This record gives sequence, structure tokens and C-alpha cells, in this order.
Amino acid sequence: MAATFRTRHSPMNEPSFAYFRRSLYALVCTFGLAVTAHAQSGLSAIQLAERAVLEAQQADADHYVPDLMQAAREGLIQAQAQAASRSRSEQRKAEALAARVAADADLARARSEQAKAEASVLQRRQEIEALREQLDRPATEAAE
Repeated sequence: MAATFRTRHSPMNEPSFAYFRRSLYALVCTFGLAVTAHAQSGLSAIQLAERAVLEAQQADADHYVPDLMQAAREGLIQAQAQAASRSRSEQRKAEALAARVAADADLARARSEQAKAEASVLQRRQEIEALREQLDRPATEAAE
């Protein structure tokens, strides 16, 4: 009769996967969250590109570098279309394209700000030159 009872250490009493339900559920939930977080990372790249394009528009990049802004807008539309695809390869392409669009938009914004700064410097130089001419006139008139 002692042979019919199973002991705690016998091979028949080793826990099966049925006993690991909680651990298995936790593993599946963790994996699901990781996949969801990874899928949303592409969306954040698109959002960063959208923000960069908007900032470039606010910096009047359309006026100073219209070709670069047009390329950034077209790239953003293409990246948004690829991000909506169910294909993982298209989503990866969308993420890379969004990064390029963000870089183009940042460059357009920087060039716009540079052009504004150069125009401001030119205006200040002209004002300085006009003031110098005004200062020179009374001195020459008084000497005569």
C-alpha cells in the first residue's frame, strides 16, 4: 500500500504548467503591454514630425525656405499614410520617414530664423549708417 501513495518528491508530483497560471497571465500581460508600447512609439515619431512642421510654419519658413517646407509637408503626409498601414515594415518606414521630416522641418525653422536675424542685422546696420550720416552733417556745416 505504501507503493500506491505518491510522495512529494516523486516525478509524478512535479508541478505542470497548469499550476503556473498566475505567472503565465503576468507574462502574457507584460508581453502585451510591451508590444503596445512599441507600436505607439511610431505614433510619437509622427507626432514629433507634426510638431516640428507646425513650429516651422510659425517661424514663417514658408516665406524663407518654401521648397524645404513643401518637402517636409509631403513627407509628413506620406509618413502618416505609412503609419496607418498594418504592415510592420511600412510602420518602420513611417517612423524613419517621420524622423527625416522632423529634421527637415527643424532645418527649415532654423533657416527661417537665420534669415530673420540677418534681415534684422541689415536693418540695424542701415539705421547705424543713417545716424552716422546725421552726425557728420552738422559737424561739416558748423566747420564751414
